Amino acid sequence: MTVVVPASSRLRPQQPQSCSMRAAWVPQRRLRLWRQALLVRASSNGNGNGNGNGNGNGAAIDKRERMTTSVAIVGSGPAAHTAAIYLARAELEPILFEGWMANGLAPGGQLTTTTYVENFPGFPEPILGADLCDRFRQQSVNYGTRIYTETVDKLELLKGPPFRLETESRVVEADAVIIATGAAARKLPIKGLEQYWNNGISACAVCDGSSPLFRNKPVAVIGGGDVACEEALFLARYASKVYIVQRFDHLESSKVMARRAVSHPKVEVLFSHECQEAYGGEDGTLTGIVLRNNQTQEITYLPVGGLFFAIGHAPATTFLGGQLELDSHGYIVTPPGGTSTSVPGVFAAGDVQDWQWRQAITAAGSGCMAAKEAEEFLSQLALEAEKGGDAVVLNAAWVSEVRQQERKLRKERKAAEAAAAAAAAGAPLEPTPVA
Repeated sequence: MTVVVPASSRLRPQQPQSCSMRAAWVPQRRLRLWRQALLVRASSNGNGNGNGNGNGNGAAIDKRERMTTSVAIVGSGPAAHTAAIYLARAELEPILFEGWMANGLAPGGQLTTTTYVENFPGFPEPILGADLCDRFRQQSVNYGTRIYTETVDKLELLKGPPFRLETESRVVEADAVIIATGAAARKLPIKGLEQYWNNGISACAVCDGSSPLFRNKPVAVIGGGDVACEEALFLARYASKVYIVQRFDHLESSKVMARRAVSHPKVEVLFSHECQEAYGGEDGTLTGIVLRNNQTQEITYLPVGGLFFAIGHAPATTFLGGQLELDSHGYIVTPPGGTSTSVPGVFAAGDVQDWQWRQAITAAGSGCMAAKEAEEFLSQLALEAEKGGDAVVLNAAWVSEVRQQERKLRKERKAAEAAAAAAAAGAPLEPTPVA
């Protein structure tokens, strides 16, 4: 399924013409020259085939549309759209692939499975998660983002830039890529899950726990790690009782978190129990769950008004095919306070690289960071193109060289500052060491 917003139908809000925005056209022009140089070089090496749709060996013609862009974004949540808004306002005209039921979620991602959002700034009244996602999308479109409701099923990241992204309908070459595919909460395939999802069953206590649906009612949390204990303590602020349902005979959390949870008067741990089914009343909301004691096989009907899964998240990174460095849980590795990945020119934002917080507002913040880092990367490409030489290969050796240059500059600045301070104080100047 492909949904595209035509350029002619986009509403372009009046923007203040700041110096940085007027200057954005210059890197764009330089990048176009850089891309043309790459095409000429590829043709001179005998790699071109005239139209890019065949290899001359009788193979089937690839009729997919070919496109080029400064930045391609893969994702559809707050991180992806924040990045798109920043890049579009910088006149970089990003392309965004929002996917179609990618990772089992509708465009908008995990936030579309949330009922009312009450902790996103700018919305004094609660707003449905799906409605908030629609506003993200509309703002991206308004500033010129080209959005395609297509799932990226193949990427080539190790040979770029330019990087190659493929869907069923098109092939895109991008000078920079932002991965913001999020993470989906892990759930148990219990009976009644789909029926009572968002009607008593949730995977985010921080998002939904304060809802009137759960206030002053008993609720259950499935899990036994730190996250389960944290969510149980959060829910204890609003619920009348919180049950931690743990399938093992012990908690898997840290000792500190376990002590906090079991010491709370509203929290009770049910060891060696597994949830089998969720049931509800005539109004369609959850009223209880069925538990099985895996030691005695005894069945228990537990009346609860809420059920929260706290058994971890699965980041959407399998489609990367091992091209980016991942941690032991499958999240993309990024440096503290940054969004760069193991491949220069590829950035990661949102829950796909954030195993700790996983909030809409933190995802939006990292989307802004990714956009700004991508802009800096594109400026570097533009400068290299302006010099007229071959495009620099931004590999590990290049990264090491840049960092070495930065360290040298910092050392020189510190020496100059020390000399200036000494001169101001009237102290004799020490000779500056030669690097």
